[in-house]
Amino acid sequence: MLNNQIVIIDYNMGNLRSVQKAFEKVGCDAVITNNHEIIKNASKIVLPGVGAFKDGMKNLEELGLIEILNEEVLKNKKLFLGICLGMQLVAKKSYENGETDGLGWVDAEVVKFDFTDYDKKLKIPHVGWNNVSYKNNNLLFDGIANNSDFYFVHSYYFKTNEDIVTSTTDYGFDFVSSVNKDNIYAFQFHPEKSQTAGLKLIENFVNINGEL
Repeated sequence: MLNNQIVIIDYNMGNLRSVQKAFEKVGCDAVITNNHEIIKNASKIVLPGVGAFKDGMKNLEELGLIEILNEEVLKNKKLFLGICLGMQLVAKKSYENGETDGLGWVDAEVVKFDFTDYDKKLKIPHVGWNNVSYKNNNLLFDGIANNSDFYFVHSYYFKTNEDIVTSTTDYGFDFVSSVNKDNIYAFQFHPEKSQTAGLKLIENFVNINGEL
C-alpha cells in the first residue's frame, strides 16, 4: 500500500477538481481516478459529488466501482470520506426521482426536504452557509469550533436511526449533516467550499494515521 496515498473517485459527478485543489492547499497531492489498480494501492478514498443519486449509482456501476469500493472500504477498512452526494450514496436507498438502492454501508435513507408540518417554509434546495452542531466525537472536527459554518447545496438529506450521527444542522428542523461509522466519514456540506473550517477538516482527514 502506498504511504498515505489519497484517491478522489472519478465517477463523472461534478466538482472533482475543486476537491483536489482543497487537498493541495493542505499539502496533499490527491489523485483523481477511477483506475482500479490505483484505488487498490491507495490508503484513503474520497467520494465527492454533485448531482442526482440515481445518476451517481448508475455511474459507479457502469465504471465497475461498486465492487472495488465495497472491497477497499468495507473489507480492507480503508479510510473513506464522502462529501455531499458522496455522503448520500453510502445510504441503503434514496427517494430522489423514485426509489434507488445505494451502497448500503449504513442503515439510512435519503429523503427530500419537506416543510409541510413546520412553521418555516424555507427554500429548496438548501444553499449557502449554515452552522454545524456536533453530536458525537468525530476526529475530523478536531480543532474546529462547534457551531462553525460550512457551505451546503442540497435538496435531499440523510435520515438514520443508527448511533453514527456526528453533527446536525438546523434548516427548518435539525437534519443530519455528518456521520461516522468505523472508517467511514461522511458530510452533507462541502468542506472544499468552506474556507478555513473546511480546509481544517480535510487536513484532519489527511493526517489520520492508518486504518481504523
